[in-house]
Amino acid sequence: MSNVHTAAMNDLLAIMARLRDPQTGCPWDRKQTLQSLVPYTLEEAYEVADSIERQDLAALQGELGDLLFQVVFYCQLAGEQGLFDFNDVVATVSEKLIRRHPHVFGDAEFADTAAVNANWEAEKARERQQKDAAATSVLDDIPRAMPALSRAYKIQKRCATVGFDWGTLPPVVDKVREEIDEVLAEVQAAEVNPAAVAEELGDLLFATVNLVRHLKNDPEQVLRQANDKFEARFRQVEQRLSSQGRSVADHSLAEMEEAWQQVKEANKS
Repeated sequence: MSNVHTAAMNDLLAIMARLRDPQTGCPWDRKQTLQSLVPYTLEEAYEVADSIERQDLAALQGELGDLLFQVVFYCQLAGEQGLFDFNDVVATVSEKLIRRHPHVFGDAEFADTAAVNANWEAEKARERQQKDAAATSVLDDIPRAMPALSRAYKIQKRCATVGFDWGTLPPVVDKVREEIDEVLAEVQAAEVNPAAVAEELGDLLFATVNLVRHLKNDPEQVLRQANDKFEARFRQVEQRLSSQGRSVADHSLAEMEEAWQQVKEANKS
């Protein structure tokens, strides 16, 4: 790290320490804990992702700074408890990156990206075993607090590393269709069991995530894109209908659908 970078990082660490000073620090910063910071960290991470997806690179610098500050904040809190500090975190991740890339920092050679990924997963498995000697599953250490779509995606990827995965697309698609049929069967039962319907809907979502994964996409990302597309189109529908002098709610579904199709056609051109 250059002297300029070191000085800038030291300045940030000093600012953080000042904010936590028991006598002269900020009351809000002084009362924070490792647990209380979690929602803010998640929010900052989403704001980074949002800046990138909107291609607002001018905002990205600030959002990355906010996210970095979260890391510094955790390190300050941990240091106060005698657990670790920022330098320990940097040393840990540096050692991990070097160890996980023997083909870059060592003499190892891998034939292709698949071999690189296999080595990466094998190294992560060794790390999990060292961290928890009782760990017996490849699914150990997947955070339960992850967004459900992302967690399903990660679970499926982990299972794939040990060969529990379809090698072709058709059975993946068949599974989605099977789950749709099972949802409909529960919905159309003589006595509908809401818990059974919810369970089958979960299976359908899980199978759909698997389809997305097999098509080399990330479910969180493609759903965010779908949300953005739907929102943009519906806003245009609202504008079209409102221009007729009536609120959107005063239009029939057929009128809304007609406006929707008009918007879709307009967006194709």
